[in-house]
Amino acid sequence: MRAKARSARLMAVVLVLAATGCTGGTANDAAPAGSCTAGEGAVKIATGNPGGVYYALGGGLAQVIGANTKLKATAESTGASVQNIQQLADGRYDVAFALADTAADAVNGTGVFAGRPQRIQALARLYPNSTQVLVRNGSGINSITDMRGKRISIGSPQSGTEIIATRLLEAAGLNPNTDIQAQRLDLAATAEGVKAGTIDGLVWSGGLPTAQLSDIITSLKGQVKFLDITPLLGAMRKINPVYDTGEIPVATYAQQAAVPTIVVPNFLLVRSDFPAPEACAITKLLFEKKNDLAQAHPSAEQIDPGVAKLTQPVPLHPGAKQALGG
Repeated sequence: MRAKARSARLMAVVLVLAATGCTGGTANDAAPAGSCTAGEGAVKIATGNPGGVYYALGGGLAQVIGANTKLKATAESTGASVQNIQQLADGRYDVAFALADTAADAVNGTGVFAGRPQRIQALARLYPNSTQVLVRNGSGINSITDMRGKRISIGSPQSGTEIIATRLLEAAGLNPNTDIQAQRLDLAATAEGVKAGTIDGLVWSGGLPTAQLSDIITSLKGQVKFLDITPLLGAMRKINPVYDTGEIPVATYAQQAAVPTIVVPNFLLVRSDFPAPEACAITKLLFEKKNDLAQAHPSAEQIDPGVAKLTQPVPLHPGAKQALGG
């Protein structure tokens, strides 16, 4: 009888823990169904390279969450999209920034996630990332095809930039592993290499402006230029239809002219088991505190509730649906 009593008490504890919604370091504090108020707990946000927009905006989001909810939010630098999704799925992070093409691969079990679909959902579509291809004027590079044999930084390993850079090179008929001298570097190391002349060019997918690119352009005034990569858009869309045309406006880096480029949306992601009240509360803050987020980085000004639901093929989290009006 004593053994049965102990077993019954243990089962009761298990059921209580399951009911509290503890997941990924976030405790919901038993918020009622349909609530849009976050409970107490901790939220870890996966961002990206220091100097990049994910890093700046993620820090701003952590401050906004901490100031307006009972949650204790922290933002951490990472290798960005691929790593973010992998570590979101395995529970090391609770919220993560990622490019839409990488997120689509994750839910479909394709690309670097081949055969391993990830259980992730979106809180919102954010601002678009611009693919920024910057090269030294004396490198002889006037198109992606001209990168053959050159020293090209294609981004941190397991980043969304690396995926886009790889696809651009392949669309131009180049093998990233053999036809260029690929430098898989974070943004800070890339900037130092371009300024030192040890890197001929770089591919970077990020919001506008990106601080490290501003530093390169200021330091090497008149010695670097952006490439128009839009002739490769058709080939890129065959890989993933999320790619679209955009431009780097003339005022972004004080260029002489606007530069056409390829853009891809950014998503804010959580696991599918992330508590709905927290998901709802965080999603609402993206719009209610947009001005505060824009202080962290001006890309936040482009966050638009009218397109926030457009996260296909990544499903929108039920809490986010509630925040966005269904």
